Amino acid sequence: MALYTISDLHLSFQCDKPMDVFKGWENHTDRIKANWNHLVTNEDTVVLPGDFSWGLKLEDTLKDFQFLNSLNGKKIILKGNHDLWWQTKKKTQEFLERNKIDTVKILFNDAYLVEGFAVCGTRGWFYDCKESDQKVLLREVGRLETSINAALKLGHPLAVFLHYPPVYSEFVCQEIIDVLKKYNVKKVYHGHIHGAGFNNAVKSYDGIEFKLVSCDCNNFTPVIVTK
Repeated sequence: MALYTISDLHLSFQCDKPMDVFKGWENHTDRIKANWNHLVTNEDTVVLPGDFSWGLKLEDTLKDFQFLNSLNGKKIILKGNHDLWWQTKKKTQEFLERNKIDTVKILFNDAYLVEGFAVCGTRGWFYDCKESDQKVLLREVGRLETSINAALKLGHPLAVFLHYPPVYSEFVCQEIIDVLKKYNVKKVYHGHIHGAGFNNAVKSYDGIEFKLVSCDCNNFTPVIVTK
């Protein structure tokens, strides 16, 4: 049994938003399925840190969730900036149950014990946050702290996931970094960055290791989570 992660699947089985138009994304859903099922077993768990579906409404994501449900293992999803379909956790879980999506859970203001890890995290916010975004940023800071505190109660090493990287090139979201430092977080898995942005992804900052797990950065293959 193992814990894996992969971000930014950008599925669009029910909406006209094909990723094949981008270089390197050709047949990306077939590649995800093949690589995922080759690596992940039904006893494993995969965390998806955001940008799962292009659907604008929850109902627009059904085929995307059915695809995800068909893949091996259990899955935990948190919100990304393009997950406009995102509803309350209760509404989303009811939608999943109603449609017999039985391998997927939502991570929001809580934590899960998985394979000896306390899985926690939130979307995060822009590393170059504008003054007008401060309220959103502070909400995300609070959600991260709430999730970490829930994880600490589980009594196992933290596995922290964000969608937005709190550092990118010379930009730093200090408010998120401060929370990570407060709880002595040493490693964070994140997505959001694609293509040419890979060169500006920061791997280490102020004693914290950052691992980019956007699917196109890792050959559309889940990445194992390590302590």
